[in-house]
Amino acid sequence: MGGLSRGGGAGVTPASRPTRDTTDASGPSDVGRAPDGGTTDAGRAPDVVLAVDGGGSKTDVVAIALDGTLVGHARGPGSNPQTRGWELAGPILDDVRGRVVHALDGARVLTTHVYLAGLDLPDEITAATAALQHWAQDGGAPDVLDNDLFALLRAGTLSPDAAAVVCGTGINALAVRADGATSRFPAIGDVSGDWGGGAYLGNRALWHAARAEDGRGPATALTAAVPAALGLGTVREVTEAVHFGRLDQSVFNRLCPVLFEIAATGDPVAAGVVARQAEEIVLLASVALGRLGLGAAGSSVPVVLGGGVLAARHPLLVDAVVGGLAARVPGAVPTWVTAPPVLGAGLAALESVGAEPAALERYRAAVLSRSFASTTARIA
Repeated sequence: MGGLSRGGGAGVTPASRPTRDTTDASGPSDVGRAPDGGTTDAGRAPDVVLAVDGGGSKTDVVAIALDGTLVGHARGPGSNPQTRGWELAGPILDDVRGRVVHALDGARVLTTHVYLAGLDLPDEITAATAALQHWAQDGGAPDVLDNDLFALLRAGTLSPDAAAVVCGTGINALAVRADGATSRFPAIGDVSGDWGGGAYLGNRALWHAARAEDGRGPATALTAAVPAALGLGTVREVTEAVHFGRLDQSVFNRLCPVLFEIAATGDPVAAGVVARQAEEIVLLASVALGRLGLGAAGSSVPVVLGGGVLAARHPLLVDAVVGGLAARVPGAVPTWVTAPPVLGAGLAALESVGAEPAALERYRAAVLSRSFASTTARIA
């Protein structure tokens, strides 16, 4: 698989790489139709590229004609193999991709780009390559397979010198340099020194609420807000529900917005957690850029910020991140991305086959449209 882009672990990697809920699909397929509704040469379906973005909360697959027309889109649940395991992530990816591929009506797939959360180490990319190799029998195995941060980065900037930080379900960062060098982190949780992400923040909300309720910690409005958000009466009830499995681990993602709501009221405990998250985001960006010698005063280096927590643009978090970057990385230019990362995945796939700038803009407009954002499954 000559086009495979292999990832690295922590540190700097001198690598070259290409530029960059669940419902069943329904409705007729117009794949193979020209933008004016007619057919392509000799009635043949148009060539397409496939792009896949699999995160912690959702998976998007798109098929794009070379003129940038979005001809297929399907969405499914999260497919992070690091948290779900390939026994769950694999079938999710097969299903969502399959809904798009099977509606292509004979269109030739020129390339497939796959960007997944949880592909942080070389061994994880090797495992992913093996897990998705069977796609070669039906539309093509991935030509590019890497961490979803590369899709986020491409969605936010064209700059060859840049960084991206994702803070969604989890947290991660990378930086790239014009000569192809990359700087990235293992990002596998506490054991690799990570702090933050939506689930982690929700966990901290419950932790502080529990300590406040039993007297070990300072008073906080989280004590009332956490159980109320879950339809329970006390933090102790929440703790026991989690312990006995009546509430699963997804509860922590549900508590993340509660933390920000309470922080916005001026609650010092909740606000302190938000401030700590901002520090970690700034630290990730500054370290990643520093390894590559980027971000000095007088330069202009985009720092793409995305993922559910960052995309929500909570004022406390935004102000702290912007201020922290200005102080620590003078050349950083914060760039907030609210578009789905599959935008970047598709742009990278189109660029790899030489698509024209107008095609890139047509695809960008389609993904940024309200209809795409509200669609859970679509075959155009």
